[in-house]
Amino acid sequence: MLRRIESLLVDLSVAAVLMLGLLITVTVLMRAFINSGVPDAIVLVRELMVAAIVLPLAATTARRAHIAVEVFANLLPPRARDALVIFGSVVGLLALAPMIWAGWREFTGTLESGSYYFGDLNIPKWPGRALFLLGMSFCWLRLALLVIGDLRALARGAQIAPTGYDKAG
Repeated sequence: MLRRIESLLVDLSVAAVLMLGLLITVTVLMRAFINSGVPDAIVLVRELMVAAIVLPLAATTARRAHIAVEVFANLLPPRARDALVIFGSVVGLLALAPMIWAGWREFTGTLESGSYYFGDLNIPKWPGRALFLLGMSFCWLRLALLVIGDLRALARGAQIAPTGYDKAG
């Protein structure tokens, strides 16, 4: 189930990137040919960038595809290397927790106040806040599941899995 949600979030991220490209292209062409532009293009680009960056984090985490520097870690024995990976995941959980809390506060605050961006379109602020919270929350959930699975593997003396996807998905 989580794998399907992660796939949906990646698809939404791809759609956001495509919309970013289209929006920027249309804005440039309008500026060049009719000396005008897409209303609130800067706000739209900013909100689409949040979706493009944050939504695929859970899938990236599940594939263990974050940037890692393994110069010294590769010199360690496999069990110590696995323990180091688990330590890094726990640190990631701790780092994401305040971001999720702040995202929740920001989302609920903008939703309750009805805040919007001033401009021609009066775009509400809450959708971008909701996307940020959604992406970060699913990343935290996937990371927590990785930590649990990795601790189990370490306890039974097995190496940690190369990805966070189990056979069930």
